[in-house]
Amino acid sequence: MATATLSIDLDALAANWRALDRASSSSVQTAAVVKADAYGLGIARVARALAQAGARRFFVAVAEEGAALRQALGPGPQICIMSGHMAGDTEMVHDLDLTPMLNSIDQVTRHLESLPGLPFGVQLDTGMNRLGMEEAEWEAVAPFVLEAGPELLMSHLACADDPDHALNELQLATFHAMTDGTGVPRSLAATGGILMGPKYHFDLTRPGIGLYGGHPYEAAARVVTLSLPVIQTRPVAAGEAVGYSCTWTAEQDSTIATVSGGYADGLLRGLSNAAVLWDGDTPCPLVGRVSMDLITVDISHLRRVPRSLDILGPHQTVDDLANIAGTIGYEVLTSLGARYTRRYVEGVA
Repeated sequence: MATATLSIDLDALAANWRALDRASSSSVQTAAVVKADAYGLGIARVARALAQAGARRFFVAVAEEGAALRQALGPGPQICIMSGHMAGDTEMVHDLDLTPMLNSIDQVTRHLESLPGLPFGVQLDTGMNRLGMEEAEWEAVAPFVLEAGPELLMSHLACADDPDHALNELQLATFHAMTDGTGVPRSLAATGGILMGPKYHFDLTRPGIGLYGGHPYEAAARVVTLSLPVIQTRPVAAGEAVGYSCTWTAEQDSTIATVSGGYADGLLRGLSNAAVLWDGDTPCPLVGRVSMDLITVDISHLRRVPRSLDILGPHQTVDDLANIAGTIGYEVLTSLGARYTRRYVEGVA
């Protein structure tokens, strides 16, 4: 096969959810964020594994993701839509029992007029300036919104990956000021907020990247392994160049493996001449440019030609790759391509 294999350890995923669940008190519900096709790993299998681990509330970005999730989970678990109730979503929200997190006065009006009595939550902007109602807007509508019975008041921390950032405490204080005394369940913490301690936990936490093995959850179990097949090898003489634009030239006679995978598969061009692949415990440098479908790797030091090389595995995480490419683990993870053969592993412990 010329397609790479993306192995997804569902037991590790479930273990990460349980560990983050234990990080808050038993009175705090732990949800699971499975937006962007469960961060690129496949929403159906991932969500079912999380539900089996104990998650009963899930967060997605848009109603269409909620529809896919409802199909995977069936009735029962609550599915919250962070983009809220958009024009055109009404039928889906009603028929699939989705819970929109209303972000504006327009969304409040749309939901309460079109679907009176159906569940909803409210998202508040406490300083990120992205989604949610600001303090003045919330103050204007809070009396009748609270009377309609929201299921959750939530906000999102902008700098939770930097626990010492001053905005964290400011957002916490603003969230208290906007929600204290409402009697409505509250949620402020995603993965980073969970790790910052109980004062950020409120009634519900929403782990996302930590479930999938990413920073800032340093103790996370590894969830993904990505093995790229070797398609061809060739001798390259000293002085010969490899790849587009001749950005790497062999300093000595070398053996170069051409490996299936490129920027069309989420291997960012910033990895060119910088990343490392692994044959077991042996590192093999990526040489030359990352192209659309292929990369080239120096395997001169190996005793045999491997069938595949790992770019994600025990020696290299999504965050390691992100650091090389000058980005974040979220981008690496959610960019993993549709051409990969996804292999789900569970029940092996």
